[in-house]
Amino acid sequence: MTIVEIVDAHQGFKLVTDNISTRNPRTLLWVIGFVTFFLSSILDNLTSTIVMVSLLRKLVPPSEYRKLLGAVVVISANAGGAWTPIGDVTTTMLWIHGQITTLNTMQGLFLPSVVSLAVPLALMSLTSEANGSSQKSSSLLSSEQMAPRGQLVFAVGLGALVFVPVFKALTGLPPFMGMMLGLAILWILTDAIHYGDSGRQRLKVPQALSRIDTQGVLFFLGILMSVGSLESAGILRQLANYLDANIPNADLIASAIGVASAIIDNVPLVAATMGMYDLTSFPQDADFWQLIAFCAGTGGSMLIIGSAAGVAFMGMEKVDFFWYFRKVSGFALAGYAAGIITYLAAQNLPLSLPTSLAEIPFISGS
Repeated sequence: MTIVEIVDAHQGFKLVTDNISTRNPRTLLWVIGFVTFFLSSILDNLTSTIVMVSLLRKLVPPSEYRKLLGAVVVISANAGGAWTPIGDVTTTMLWIHGQITTLNTMQGLFLPSVVSLAVPLALMSLTSEANGSSQKSSSLLSSEQMAPRGQLVFAVGLGALVFVPVFKALTGLPPFMGMMLGLAILWILTDAIHYGDSGRQRLKVPQALSRIDTQGVLFFLGILMSVGSLESAGILRQLANYLDANIPNADLIASAIGVASAIIDNVPLVAATMGMYDLTSFPQDADFWQLIAFCAGTGGSMLIIGSAAGVAFMGMEKVDFFWYFRKVSGFALAGYAAGIITYLAAQNLPLSLPTSLAEIPFISGS
């Protein structure tokens, strides 16, 4: 969170947003969707939503179309965060506790995540809002200036985030140590860049720390402690036994958890699932854990209150629950179902992605 805040303070994300030049409504729908998708795979879905909705407010005047684009951002952020271990809180939880690994998760969930975004985008492209006249951009976007060395800070910050799973794979140490190392490098860099300039204090790490949402961190800590107490009392094991007896199909259980995450916060749901089923029930990288990561990450898109991204969009654009339910929930549900079907189909087909350069024909020379 601190790294993202520092990059944002330097206007580093302008490197991404300045390259969005199209004003065709239908094309802009797809561009915004996939920019958010890949941005969220590196950042968290909440930060990606805030960045992209802020961009939309400068690109598109207030209208139904801008609300629709904001809804696309929510769906894209949740889909993009599901296929990498650092893109969503729930995926990160599963990764840290050993239920999933980086490479297998990215290979297994990338295609379902793309499908869960592409289906809603295709359906939204048929709506009247996406087939209107070209949009005029605001002059605010070009008037904002990037802070000194903003490009360097963006590159180092992005590298620090991507470095975390690599650090864990190389050293076997906890991921937070890799994140702290990346933050330390960025701290030294920003102090060196802005040394002696009192007007740039807001661009340094101490000021960034004061802007971090610590209440959210404490909220997640409270949830994990509460779930831990339920696990210690044996209640979660009883619930797991009940589900196994009444819903013998693990895929249905994972899908149901995803639907429930549209109403209940996905963090306690995933934490409870981890307490209900240990690695003896489902080993590391089992289909169940990957499906949990996908369903809990994307299921929240079905209702605006189902994810942190949706709640942020609601607050920033003053979108009400029923507008989202009428205009977007059906599209999100279609994408959710299509993503699950894609995942199950891929697991039952004899297909595999290359795990090394030597396995790629045109590189290996075969």
